[in-house]
Amino acid sequence: MQRSLARAFAAQSRNWTSHRTAKGCWDKIEQFAIFLAGLDNPPGDLDGLTVAALQTWRDQHIGTNTGRSRLATVRAVLQRDPRLAAGPVADELARRVPAPTPSKQSYEESERDIVVLTAQRQFRAAWLRIGENTRLMNRWRAGDLIEGSREWRIGKVLDHLARTGDVPRTVYPGGQKHVKNHRLLGGRDSEKTWGRLFLDHGELTALAVLLTDRFGWNLSQYDRMPVPTTGPSAGETRSRTYQVHVEKHRAGGGRWFSTENITDSGADSPGRLLTQAMEATAPARALAHSLAPGTDLLMVARSHRPDKEHRDRDRPPQIGPLSFGVSDDMASWWAQVSGLHGSPFQRARRTTVTGEGRPLQHSQGTHESRYVLPDKKVQRASRAVFEAGAYEALQQAKSAVFGGTVTGGPDPGHQETATADCGDEKASPWPAPDGGCGADFLLCLACPNAHVHPGHHPRLALLREQVLSLQSVLDDRDFRERWSDHLARLDNLRERVGLTAWTADLARVTDRDRSLVRLLVKEDLAP
Repeated sequence: MQRSLARAFAAQSRNWTSHRTAKGCWDKIEQFAIFLAGLDNPPGDLDGLTVAALQTWRDQHIGTNTGRSRLATVRAVLQRDPRLAAGPVADELARRVPAPTPSKQSYEESERDIVVLTAQRQFRAAWLRIGENTRLMNRWRAGDLIEGSREWRIGKVLDHLARTGDVPRTVYPGGQKHVKNHRLLGGRDSEKTWGRLFLDHGELTALAVLLTDRFGWNLSQYDRMPVPTTGPSAGETRSRTYQVHVEKHRAGGGRWFSTENITDSGADSPGRLLTQAMEATAPARALAHSLAPGTDLLMVARSHRPDKEHRDRDRPPQIGPLSFGVSDDMASWWAQVSGLHGSPFQRARRTTVTGEGRPLQHSQGTHESRYVLPDKKVQRASRAVFEAGAYEALQQAKSAVFGGTVTGGPDPGHQETATADCGDEKASPWPAPDGGCGADFLLCLACPNAHVHPGHHPRLALLREQVLSLQSVLDDRDFRERWSDHLARLDNLRERVGLTAWTADLARVTDRDRSLVRLLVKEDLAP
């Protein structure tokens, strides 16, 4: 059984690009193995699986999101075994497993404001700190400072920090290290020492939160995100356009890449955040390149514990004191210390995607099924749209039916028109500037003041035939725009009068009826 599961697991893993995916699948297979071991008669190999066992496994997991995810993963692995490709067990494995219901919702505006403001305060403070110290270091390197002055001495420490990743320290017997010049630097904590030029993990996570809020990028994007390339914007001298390499692990059964062009044209432009990210990470990126030439990753931070390397195989290995990317643990820790409820990345991405109204690094089907339709905020915002659409559809439906009254005979108080008798010209839905009715005679059949009696039936039956004949001589679009509503009203009136009577009325058509119908349709019958 173990060998068979291992072979199936290996076959399933061929297109994986993430150790996290492999670990997640292995954990689910382990749960399945524990389930099999607990059966009264555990099978010795996969070909010993029974429909009853698989049904029990399904019943235990079908009720929750976690369970449905486990079912889908295990099923995909088992179907890799050729012995389970046919028969009752194969039919059981082929049963549909409902997709997990998305548990994350987009942020309400007030919730998003709290998350973004928290990240902005943290990252902006770090960006200003690093920018100030970088400028001081560059002045020291250029020889613009008075030798021996306080600024000169700090600049010298910063130059050492930029080249080594740490401020000068004194090593005492026993291995303890203490910051030299701590009075000059203003303290021993990270912000006063190595944090003068480097982001820490919390500040890098805050930057990633802002990038996700702005561009909708996945958390995994930041693990190996190259430094954006830059070029001048067409016709602009003060703008710069970044080409950002975006990676999506799960699209297309393997790594999927695209390039997004983002322009920094001012303080409120999307590209300004990228400019600040480039500036805040510049010293760390320079150090990484000097320690490992060719390293060119944007999201880099200085670790508080350089001697303790992370074990996340999906992220690049550390280079000296520097680490790259943002892990799930870092995201959860950042949210916890910031007083937020859970990692913000999934909800922030969902908020951006639904607000953007179009797919971002995913397909249209995923956009609709995974992001738009399950989102409660979108559902609430859509109600007014649905109501307006329903009202519009109702009005269109009303316009396609006879709007007046079918009577048994003429009323002396009504005024005759070409298609009906008018009960009140002054109450027309289409008033003329002089106060009368401004509608053409064909619209009489849509008016609530119209009264149609048997004397009108022959003329209207002939009119319907003439309108139908226009379909063969007019372009489809022209016919729909000019005649489709009139034909629909005539069809509705025909149903109300009755097909037998309507057909008989054609035998009673007079020369006056023919003349009036010819005038009604003459512009479209003319050669």
